[in-house]
Amino acid sequence: VYARMIKNYKSRLQRNEHGRKKNMEILYHSTRTEGNPVTASKAILKGLADDGGLFVPERIPALDRSLEELSHMTYGEVAYEVMKLYFTDFTEEELKGCIARAYDSKFDTEVIAPLVEADGAYYLELFHGATIAFKDMALSILPHLLTTSARKNHVTKEIVILTATSGDTGKAALSGFADVEGTRIIVFYPKNGVSPIQEKQMVTQKGKNTYVVGIHGNFDDAQTGVKKMFADKELAAYMAEKGFQFSSANSINIGRLIPQVAYYVYAYVKLLEEEKIKAGEAVNFVVPTGNFGNILAAFYAKQMGLPIHKLICASNENKVLYDFFTTGTYDRNREFMLTSSPSMDILVSSNLERLIYRIAGDDPDKNRELMSELKQDGRYTITEEMKAQLADFYGNYASEEETARTIHDLYDKTGYVIDTHTAVASCVYKKYLKDTGDASVSVIASTASPYKFTRSVMKAIDEKYDHMSDFDLVDRLSEISGTAVPRAIEEIRTAPVLHDHVCDKTEMKQTVLEFLGI
Repeated sequence: VYARMIKNYKSRLQRNEHGRKKNMEILYHSTRTEGNPVTASKAILKGLADDGGLFVPERIPALDRSLEELSHMTYGEVAYEVMKLYFTDFTEEELKGCIARAYDSKFDTEVIAPLVEADGAYYLELFHGATIAFKDMALSILPHLLTTSARKNHVTKEIVILTATSGDTGKAALSGFADVEGTRIIVFYPKNGVSPIQEKQMVTQKGKNTYVVGIHGNFDDAQTGVKKMFADKELAAYMAEKGFQFSSANSINIGRLIPQVAYYVYAYVKLLEEEKIKAGEAVNFVVPTGNFGNILAAFYAKQMGLPIHKLICASNENKVLYDFFTTGTYDRNREFMLTSSPSMDILVSSNLERLIYRIAGDDPDKNRELMSELKQDGRYTITEEMKAQLADFYGNYASEEETARTIHDLYDKTGYVIDTHTAVASCVYKKYLKDTGDASVSVIASTASPYKFTRSVMKAIDEKYDHMSDFDLVDRLSEISGTAVPRAIEEIRTAPVLHDHVCDKTEMKQTVLEFLGI
């Protein structure tokens, strides 16, 4: 009888544990259909849903550790506490292994994402990784999440990472996936739409599985071409027959988005640890925004319970998002502007679809209707009910002149040097202060090192620098800022060009097949 009681007790415990795990499990479904949900690992592997929609979690989980507990953790530990809530089919060992391999000596600072106070705001430096841009924060871990997902799902085909870049994603993805077994990576970028340093970083990339292609067109053309290939069922079947399958390293991949949530949580709890704020005090996050993934991650953090007052969306002269938040109409029918902040030169902000789906009440039909209008007419207008749900956001933009002046004035006042994208955010933050008088503690996402955009940055500080060569400017920037030249820049000074392929935007599919030898 005693043995039976013990057996029954253990059985109940097992059932309770199974029920608990089932309740904790989060599945992912498309923003465009009610189709069968998939696990996190399958969503990471696929990148884009079969219907062209983006994978979203069926619910946003709440943080299950107190802010006080999190404030005593390292970056890796905070990242685990965030990611474990979303990637529920990964074991603790698998996820911690991915995190440990991602956030290591590739970063030039032990804390991974330092906070620097300058002129009344905190700059969250997200550029201390291998390619000196914020994309490293997610693309350092994505290859490990992807290969772990492949093992979990018994994938035998070679995974082809297909990516469009406006400058930073390309190098960060190439660096992350270079020589990763079972993968190949093909990056498309606008030939004349990135900075000289960004291009040099990509075209000198080593790795027998890496391919880089400049296209005659802009970033939106590259992104559209990549999406078409993902949606091409005949191409997918042909690829499968030849032993390949596509996946994505763009911010449309949920494996890119969720790791970004972690650094907003980390920034908040570090302010708490340093007694710059009190537990529960709401802060603002200011994010320079192009494809909308970075600020969407901050939105997810707020939905998880992180005390955030305003999400300040900063645009450059391609101000399609500013106009959207102001009017409720998203309209890409406008002149495409080439600016000094090229990673934000985007008119089709792919990740906005995830927000649209959310404010539409998780309604795939409504979302699909709006995305269809965008595809056909280049514009859509949300309802008044949907617009009311954007109260968390404030949008504004900075002109080229304002961006340069912001770099100059901040350096002149504090000696702190920021890049052009961060300057857009800093300028918009000043506009927000003027418009609202809101004295909340504010964190500006510093998304790239000034060394990545030396000519624009140095010219903003003083016109006299414009006559110098790119690498002379690098050395001068090091002198005036008192910072060491990043390893990522030193490596490309004399590196040979390994990728010189250029194609028309209509030739992207054929180029992929040629690279794969099929």
